[in-house]
Amino acid sequence: MDTRRYRMVVTSGLDYVTTGAQVDGQLRQWLKEPPKSYDIAAFAEGRNEIARGVTLDHDSATGTSGAYGRWRLRETAPDGTWQTTVLIRQSGDGPTRVQLDVEHLPDAPEALPVPAKTPRLAGSLLSVLDARDGLADVMAQPQVIEAEDVDDVVDELCDETRRLPIVVASTPYGVAFDSWLEGTLDPLVRPLAGLAVLYVLAPEAEPLFNRALEYHRVYGGGVRTYLPGVDPAWPADGQRHRVMSRRLLAERPDRARRILAQLPQRLAARTPLPAEFDSVPVMRARTRGDSEAPELERLRDENHALLEILEEAGREQRVRADEIRDLKYELRKAEDNETLLVAEYDEQYRELHTARRQLIALQKQLVTLGAGAAAYTPVSTPEDAPESFEELLDRMGDLPLLHFTGSRKIALELDAQAYGSSWVRMTWDALLALRDFAEAAASGHTDRDFRQWCADAPTGARTISPRKIVRDESKSVKTNSAWRRERTFPVPDVVDPARKVFMGAHVRVGGGNTIAPRLHYHDGARTEHGIYIGYIGPHLTNTLT
Repeated sequence: MDTRRYRMVVTSGLDYVTTGAQVDGQLRQWLKEPPKSYDIAAFAEGRNEIARGVTLDHDSATGTSGAYGRWRLRETAPDGTWQTTVLIRQSGDGPTRVQLDVEHLPDAPEALPVPAKTPRLAGSLLSVLDARDGLADVMAQPQVIEAEDVDDVVDELCDETRRLPIVVASTPYGVAFDSWLEGTLDPLVRPLAGLAVLYVLAPEAEPLFNRALEYHRVYGGGVRTYLPGVDPAWPADGQRHRVMSRRLLAERPDRARRILAQLPQRLAARTPLPAEFDSVPVMRARTRGDSEAPELERLRDENHALLEILEEAGREQRVRADEIRDLKYELRKAEDNETLLVAEYDEQYRELHTARRQLIALQKQLVTLGAGAAAYTPVSTPEDAPESFEELLDRMGDLPLLHFTGSRKIALELDAQAYGSSWVRMTWDALLALRDFAEAAASGHTDRDFRQWCADAPTGARTISPRKIVRDESKSVKTNSAWRRERTFPVPDVVDPARKVFMGAHVRVGGGNTIAPRLHYHDGARTEHGIYIGYIGPHLTNTLT
């Protein structure tokens, strides 16, 4: 697959019309300023040749499937053609997407393309589009993470709709923060504009960040690249996310810059484009003649345009074939790796439960023998975990303030999965924690949500890792009508007259990204309605499934 192109794909925070106007304005500004200094007036007058060997074409369409607008710049070079394409696309009532591609097209079919650098146009577009990737803002310069921002950044890292990597830099001890940011980090991440979400930890935020991500820490001037699909509660997941040391940054900054850019560049080229881009047709260049041109010249122009379309279509077909082949290979590798990691997580969880049972047995023996009774306070004995999801559902009636309104059939299908036994234990632990939280909330002993409560619960209360709890779904999930319906589950009319509510809050059961199940719930404990479990089952549809 050709990973030598530059590709930026972001979601615009502006409406389609405003996005188009901003793209057109930034593109014209980029073309008329040095070093290009092209004749933009020629394009405005209807001619696509804006300099010798340089053409600029534009097409757009609006229909039942949405709208698109596209600009394509072609610059002739001694060894081929440099092509820059900007495409904006809106499908239905979805958001406006923006794609910027820069690639080298060699004259000789056997020649390798020259790697494309990050264009200045990328930063210009990011500065005006309110660009986003999932929950995160995409900017050309690093954003500073303050102490109050840590929770939001952790949510962004765990956001399952995220396409871009997130690069987080720490500050060396004893170094002035502003000097480090301007002198080292800004030049380091400049090639990543549009390819990654960029952050730098303020010194006071660093300990909070690393406490929340104990298996994914970054400190001492190191820089870490977090791939999509971060699972903070899973130690094995930390191995996926590369760390660059301060030593390399200090001793070989040019090499560090190249290495840091390689992974985001490769991901940008290999990650499939959003589905709405598939329906955009191949671009056809405008003819350069006018209505008074002789018939022969007109036919030549039309023939040239048709040949260009065929050439473009053939090139796109070859690129897509390479992408499909490489993506299938990467998918097989990813599936194998995720299966191995899930198996490892399953084994670790089983060992944890065995150790917990042994600890409880020893504590009972100590109490029975009276040894150390004055210095020892026995912990509450956890309920034995059910052996199957069928038993788990049957026993939910014994858990006060918890009500299951979901599909038993879907939940029972999990018993047939390879990791069903550990998933049962993990789900049961989540239910016990929800039960204790619901009782505390209903009695007025807490006014926090489930995640906050698990992070600082009273002694003896059942909890799960707060990093397994997601407060709400991403904006892209909530605004997709089909995905929102999937997450809307039954409740009694005393909870909602419509007898159903959207349950964005959920618990990630087990390790892995899309293999492991989810438990979706609605928190009505503070209104004495209790907690409604609307779904226990496989991961619901999103951009990754």
